[in-house]
This record gives sequence, C-alpha cells and structure tokens, in this order.
Amino acid sequence: MRVVMIGATGRHAHWVLGELNRRGVQVRALVRNEERGEVALRQGAAETVIADLTRPDTLPDAVAGMDCVFHIGPAHVAKETEMGLAMVAAAEAAGVRKFVYSGVIHPSIADLWNHAAKLPVEEALYSSELTFTVLQPARFMQDFDPFWPDVVSSGRLRQPYSTSSKMCWVDYRDVAEVAAMAIVGGDLDWGTFELCAPGMLDTTEAAAIASDVLGRAISVEQIPLDEYLREFRAGMTEDSMAHMMAHYDRVGLPGGNALVLRAILGREPRSLRDYFGELAAA
Repeated sequence: MRVVMIGATGRHAHWVLGELNRRGVQVRALVRNEERGEVALRQGAAETVIADLTRPDTLPDAVAGMDCVFHIGPAHVAKETEMGLAMVAAAEAAGVRKFVYSGVIHPSIADLWNHAAKLPVEEALYSSELTFTVLQPARFMQDFDPFWPDVVSSGRLRQPYSTSSKMCWVDYRDVAEVAAMAIVGGDLDWGTFELCAPGMLDTTEAAAIASDVLGRAISVEQIPLDEYLREFRAGMTEDSMAHMMAHYDRVGLPGGNALVLRAILGREPRSLRDYFGELAAA
C-alpha cells in the first residue's frame, strides 16, 4: 500500500508516520519545502512531494498513484476548510481508494471555529466515492508538553481558562495507532469514530495527578490569554485562540467516553496519569 500523508513532520501526526513505518507502509510525505522534506525522510518517509494545500493545482502530482490519503488540517489556520476540501477533491479525481481524516471531537460546535472548520471536510467525504474513515479525537494530551517545564520549575499548572472547566483528553499516539489500523485494514472503513481517554478532568484535577507523579504539590492558576500566548504558544495570534479559550472558560470540552477507542485498540487507552508519568520520567 502507498499512502500520501499530510502532517508527516507535524507535532502530532508524525506519530502516524511511525505507526505506518512499523507496518511496512510506503509513505509519501506532502511537505511545503525541501527542508521539511528532509525532516520527513529522516523520520521514515519513503519519498516526499512538495505541494501547497492552498493551491489545488499543486495537489494532483502529490496524490498520483496513491492508494490512500491521510489528512490532518494545520491547526488554527484560516483556510483549513479549503485545504481539506481541496485534498478530498484531488484524491477523488486521482482515483485514490481510501481517505483517512484526522478531525476533531464535536465538529458541530459552531463557537469553536477550529472545530467547525472540519465539518465541511467530513461532509465532502460523506458525499464522495472515497472509502473514508473519520477520526474525531478529543483534546491532545500532547498540548501539556509546552507547560511541563514550567510545572516542574514553578510548581504551577497555568491555563488561560477556568481551572474548573472539564476537558476530555486523548494521547495522540493512540489516535495514530487507530489511523494506521484504518489505513492498512478494512475494519474501520466507512466509519466515524470519537476517540477519547476515559473521563473528564479540570485543571485542578490534572494538577493533582501531576502532584502525585512528581511527589510535590502543584498549584493551578488561570492566566490571561496574552500571557499564555507569549509564554507557551509563541507565533499564535490572539485572534486564532480567543474564541476557543472563551468557550473552554464557559463550558470546557465535554466528552471522555472511551468505549470506541478501547474497542478499536483492544486495550485501555493511555491516561493522563500515564502521560504525566512519561513526562516526569523524561
């Protein structure tokens, strides 16, 4: 099987590349320049192709001869919907058989524009002739990575929303395993799957887990969005995050039913305690 992969060098989707390598799948990494192509090759891609998701005319060569597309939209990009739609159209036009889409939990929440941006891409897949698998993961545990050095050094877990807002989480490595299963097998064809670790946790509860793992008290603090961006999300604009954090502040991100992920993996999903334990050990 030959797969063209969007996100092969990304902070999250590179885990999918690793899972595909372990299964002997030939991956063509779609990259934006030669530098990212070199990274993709070092991480295990068999080949690369330079293309621009905002220019549909560059995509036919990227998907030519491929059996499957794996697509994850760039985070907090204004044209994410257009990019996804262009990729679906290119895959269908090229006769690609399968399309595995890593979207997000609850794409119907209009107030979360980064969620809602994915809904038209789902709709395009459902009306296409492609064999689709749509993955709807909860918030990634990897989002804690930028905060962890501060947790260790300052003894505080700081977030730009209410410390009592409940969140559902998933380790993207579990999502990557499901994505690889969908690409190489048929059991997940024509399915849309909500992927969560068990339960919902607020920042206070997450800090309690960090306290147990580190063996010392970790406090919590809600910080202003501009401070959060300056310290932890350099390069992201306030416009791209303000709506999301305001929504989190009001209602959090409900979910946390692990039934589907547990059933697909055939094991218990990784927990936030597991994840914090690995960060502490590292």
